Amino acid sequence: MKRFPVFIATVMMVSAMQAADKLDLKAITSGEFAASYVTGINPIDGTDLYASISNDGKQVISYSFKTGKQMSILFDVNAAKAPFEQIEGYVISPDGKKLLIMTHREAIYRRSFKAEYFIYDIAKKSLKKLSQGVNQQVATWSPDSRHIAFVKDNNLFVTDGEKETQITRDGKFNEVINGIPDWVYEEEFSFNRAFAWNADGTAIGWIRFDESHVKTYSLQMFEGSHPTRSEYHDYPGEYSYKYPKAGQDNSKVSLWSYDMKNGKTVALDVPVDSDGYYPRIKTSPDANSLIVYTMNRHQDDMRLYAVNPFTGKSRMLIKESVPKFVKEEVIENSIVGKKNILLPSDRDGFMHLYLYDMNGKLLRQVEKGNYDVTSIYGMDEKTGDVYFQAAKLNAHDRQVYVARKNGKVERLTDAAGSNSAYFSGDYRYFVNTWSSYSHPYVFTVRSNKGKLIKTLEDNKQLLEKTRKYNWGKRETFSFTTSEGVKLDGWMVKPVDFDASKKYPVILFQYSGPGNQQVLDSWSTGSMGNGGAFDYYLAQEGFIIACVDGRGTGGRGAEFEKSTYLRLGDLESKDQVETALYMGSLPYVDKDNIGIWGWSYGGFNTLMSMSEGRPVFKAGVAVAPPTCYRFYDSVYTERYMRTPKENEEGYKVNPIERVKQQHGALLICHGLADDNVHPQNTFEYAEALVQADKDFKTLWYTNRNHGISGGNTRNHLLRQIANWFKQNLK
Repeated sequence: MKRFPVFIATVMMVSAMQAADKLDLKAITSGEFAASYVTGINPIDGTDLYASISNDGKQVISYSFKTGKQMSILFDVNAAKAPFEQIEGYVISPDGKKLLIMTHREAIYRRSFKAEYFIYDIAKKSLKKLSQGVNQQVATWSPDSRHIAFVKDNNLFVTDGEKETQITRDGKFNEVINGIPDWVYEEEFSFNRAFAWNADGTAIGWIRFDESHVKTYSLQMFEGSHPTRSEYHDYPGEYSYKYPKAGQDNSKVSLWSYDMKNGKTVALDVPVDSDGYYPRIKTSPDANSLIVYTMNRHQDDMRLYAVNPFTGKSRMLIKESVPKFVKEEVIENSIVGKKNILLPSDRDGFMHLYLYDMNGKLLRQVEKGNYDVTSIYGMDEKTGDVYFQAAKLNAHDRQVYVARKNGKVERLTDAAGSNSAYFSGDYRYFVNTWSSYSHPYVFTVRSNKGKLIKTLEDNKQLLEKTRKYNWGKRETFSFTTSEGVKLDGWMVKPVDFDASKKYPVILFQYSGPGNQQVLDSWSTGSMGNGGAFDYYLAQEGFIIACVDGRGTGGRGAEFEKSTYLRLGDLESKDQVETALYMGSLPYVDKDNIGIWGWSYGGFNTLMSMSEGRPVFKAGVAVAPPTCYRFYDSVYTERYMRTPKENEEGYKVNPIERVKQQHGALLICHGLADDNVHPQNTFEYAEALVQADKDFKTLWYTNRNHGISGGNTRNHLLRQIANWFKQNLK
């Protein structure tokens, strides 16, 4: 009697397999499983309206948060007779009367880009180009909506739409940068604009980067394709740029301001160590001050200053000093309001919010508990309510909360998984984005009490498509390592899984500081898109598993900072322990376990395959750092300090451990990787040769850290899949 339901379930499962379509890598990489989004959401300040770009990219439309209904068309490509076909971004002026329209966007690095900007007057329905000549960067309205500041050819400009004024003239590629960050600031402090207006638009302050003495790294460029670089048809060329490596010289930074009334430039005196950082400059509610962040080179001391843009004098407001390092998110997520400064800090062991007045006086801790705040959405300074995202339910879940002035914390979202929010300008409504392991993104409008008002996009068609292809369930699990550390993970099993059989296993991991791959979100999985690549591999007969080891996020400062000064040591031990745990399961073939990862995940793949316990039969490292002396100063020193200060820690790397390397190894790298340089793989390959280790390398011409373009991503994933098919079966 007990066997009957099992028999029925088995028959149903086989029938489902017969009916299901077979996943194809070309379909995955061409975007067939990409989710639909509500694009370009921008809450309109002080209103219950928001704007977004239409699905066809030809209109900017305003909607009511309250009703979800369309209110007006702010811009239409055809009606404006625009000299372009697609809107690639826009910024509404503070007074709501004009738009900055962005088109012909051209990526530079991870966050930076150039674009052609146009000014559109909504009432007059007039469209004019922002500036002539080369495309511009980071065009930004002044608070009074009268001017726009932007960067062109490393120099700062302002315009009122009629007259253009060049503020700086010393900008030059690879020498001096004004108003935008250098490569390492952009990559590791996560911003692309290094200037700020004062509150009334009468002054503008900026960071100047002198990188003339920073050492250069050169990437060899070829003709290639997608796009074709015809200038390298006969001979390859080079792209050379400034890249400070661990322990090397950084850009010399200074602060300046420009008086819009008299045209005078003032040097701003904000104390910082000679090798320290200015990781942000922000607008202050006081027209006589700008807010400047400073950081020492060790990145364990951050300070906020108010500096007068007219006199250059400054005063310290807040000092944040914590053990080991101040997380970059503290800078990225802090908010300078009209009356208060909201600062995240892990000073008590978990990331929480602290409220200061504009003189730097601590008013209160906004919320408390053994959980991390993961994003801040804003503060309603009329009510004192603070809106944020946190991993309050568990480390793998994200909900949206409000902390009332009286200290009460209320949850505004109800579905388990990952929730984020865009709040209206008056904080009465928000657009909630929700997803989970098994459900693609759903966009809804809600009240500030969490009440559902309207569904904007539910991705039902994509959900049905995953069912058509019979995607299995992403199962979660936990285990305790031999060192007594509890680790969490997920796994995907083949649809026709039979517990009486034994299956090869592929571990996917990233393992980098603060990162999470075990997160109940549609973005989870080896290549995003709901983990389509994981399901493809499962379709081919593998169990795919992922475990977040020590150093990853969501579990407080002690867990996250445990890898300090020895990157790769604990992370690789935890992946080896994961393999041992998986190998103990009755349905796992412990002699056929592989591992792979990208970037830091590639680094930890190499570290795990040379940890000393030969548990991995095969591995793939994509774009891996192989020695942190080769990586950039800001990221590396945050976790490792400098090579001179931490010589032994820097020796914990794949090159030093190459003789212990075990298993069939494939390394893939883009030859134009500006982030993790090809040097890393070249040097490791030489070490492997001298250690008499067999391996295979795969190079991608003109491809950066993302290794995409044309058929590239499809080819890469096929090589990864084939490597495991050849070596784990």
